[in-house]
Amino acid sequence: MIFKRSLVLVSVAALSLGLVSCASDSTDDKTIRVGVSPGPYSVLFQDGIDPILAEDGWTIEYTNFSDLQQATTAVQEGAVDLNVDQHTAYMEVFNRERGAELDSITEVPTVPAGLYSERHSSLEDVADSQTVGIPMDASNAARAYNILADAGWITLKDGADPALLTENDIDENRYNLDIQVMDSATIPRALQDLDWGVIPGSMSYASGVDPNLQLFQEDLRPELILVAVTRADQVGTEWAEAVAEAYRDDSFHEFLEDENVNDYWFVPESIK
Repeated sequence: MIFKRSLVLVSVAALSLGLVSCASDSTDDKTIRVGVSPGPYSVLFQDGIDPILAEDGWTIEYTNFSDLQQATTAVQEGAVDLNVDQHTAYMEVFNRERGAELDSITEVPTVPAGLYSERHSSLEDVADSQTVGIPMDASNAARAYNILADAGWITLKDGADPALLTENDIDENRYNLDIQVMDSATIPRALQDLDWGVIPGSMSYASGVDPNLQLFQEDLRPELILVAVTRADQVGTEWAEAVAEAYRDDSFHEFLEDENVNDYWFVPESIK
């Protein structure tokens, strides 16, 4: 997926306590500070949302972080106001583990995880003992098992929690698939050596994997839809409402329609 403009980011190596303590309130100067992390969602924000906010008099300042945890920590500490690269499940785990009070402003378009193959052109090509690469991190591994179940390749035990699935929750592996757990960043490069690979949406974007290799897409559960995240005390402020409205703006949806080749983006009903 190629966006119309490149994302211009301000890099930071670290955030000090002093920076946090003197961070200004965005509502005072019509400035919204956005912490971006790798993936398509920050790019979509800059290319599709930023122009709408700018037209309404807002200035957007971007700070680049090398991973999502850094960006989320910066939101928690007040160094930035907003991050758009995480789903509700991630936010809730962060709140629980870090004692944070983050909340969502709005759902945002999301790139679902998908089942890809360089060797096969149809799900009907599945056969005994074929190899399937899935992500090793717990949340994306659970998504992978759900995808394999929805494809009809495995069945899951009664009562298994779809958000916490592991190999132990497989009831029947109908094709004796060789399910190989690996770092999600490795799967796109390993497709030539695998029969199938489950690739998270942000990783498919980052790796530039050919979208035509996707043969099946996950049915996104509500907690896996991406959200715009800020501190709980900022929800309902003028700038937060402006961001939420921008995602519902007709001009944004016209922009997104041009970008949404092969239904690359899942668009939540809440912003349509």
